[in-house]
Amino acid sequence: MFVLFLLSFFPTFAPKFFSMKIAALVSGGVDSSVTIPLLKKQGYDPHIFYIRIGMEDEPAFMDCPAEEDIEITNWIAKKYQCKMDVIDLQKEYWSTVVKYTIDSVQKGFTPNPDIMCNLLIKFGAFNDKYGKEYDRIATGHYATRYETKEGAFLSTATDKIKDQTYFLSQITPDQLAKAMFPIGHIPKSEVRKLAEEMKLPSAHRPDSQGICFLGKINYTDFIKKYVGEKPGEIIELETGKILGEHRGFWFHTIGQRRGLRLGGGPWFVVKKDIKKNIIYVSNGYDPVAQYNDTIPLENLHFLNTNHDYSKLNDIKFKIRHQPEFNKGKLIRDNNGIRIVSDKKISGIAPGQFSAIYDVEEKTCIGSGMIAQYNDV
Repeated sequence: MFVLFLLSFFPTFAPKFFSMKIAALVSGGVDSSVTIPLLKKQGYDPHIFYIRIGMEDEPAFMDCPAEEDIEITNWIAKKYQCKMDVIDLQKEYWSTVVKYTIDSVQKGFTPNPDIMCNLLIKFGAFNDKYGKEYDRIATGHYATRYETKEGAFLSTATDKIKDQTYFLSQITPDQLAKAMFPIGHIPKSEVRKLAEEMKLPSAHRPDSQGICFLGKINYTDFIKKYVGEKPGEIIELETGKILGEHRGFWFHTIGQRRGLRLGGGPWFVVKKDIKKNIIYVSNGYDPVAQYNDTIPLENLHFLNTNHDYSKLNDIKFKIRHQPEFNKGKLIRDNNGIRIVSDKKISGIAPGQFSAIYDVEEKTCIGSGMIAQYNDV
């Protein structure tokens, strides 16, 4: 009864919409699994695709098996009488997402492979190779979208804690126009209940910790294998005292606490000098040096280019995937693009992305990559 009650809130589309061809990307996890019965309930006949991106042939990825995921996805396809294909995008994943990650860490930036996986693989390479014949690409993201005469806009999920618009903030307007998020209006707890009542094998699977690249291998081991080591000094920012030695600045990100191997802590990474291969740290549980109220941006990206954002000033924003929004102003002048936060925040890491939202926290407007500060 619960399932019927909840599904009654989904719109009943006119028959002409039932002819829409839906490509559903299912990973075997509970979120993407639940999209299939929801789509079937709405009258669609989704074609399920499982994407191999795990680089199983690479030594660093050997602990990322796909067999269980494929077995669960195949079970769902049979239960709901959906066509299913397993497709291989490992080469594309390596040449785009993994290459981006390696290039970023070599430059001293903090990469975000999850954001790039959505842009370059799920809505990128997949659509280019397999998705062009489909009207929509459905995923298990916690996000929603709405349309006006200006086109599609990305909006936040009902479940603000699970909201994943941050990870979608770099997709293109064309990709957003084709995207479909069937669970965006449902809280995570209800998604679990739906999976249980539908007796889906993924109902009690733990949440993914990210794409396979980050979730099931040791990130430090991966960086060591493909980037190597480059020892340098760890220096206390306030005193200039040399405290120890690091194995390479690319193993550390701004705001990091673990892995410094220093006594008398806690110590936090607060700055990196890439040219001199120096990591600067600060001591204490909440050091002032961690905080800043200015976030320099580059390559500002809007999710809807038909809307006029020329006068956009007051915004909400996130510099990482988190439930809370920060309040600030978006400044664009001769000195570049930057966000000035109402309050100082910690962990501003160059290379990461800052997602920009309207002040009502409804629409994700876009994002920009956090740039290096001029004094670095």
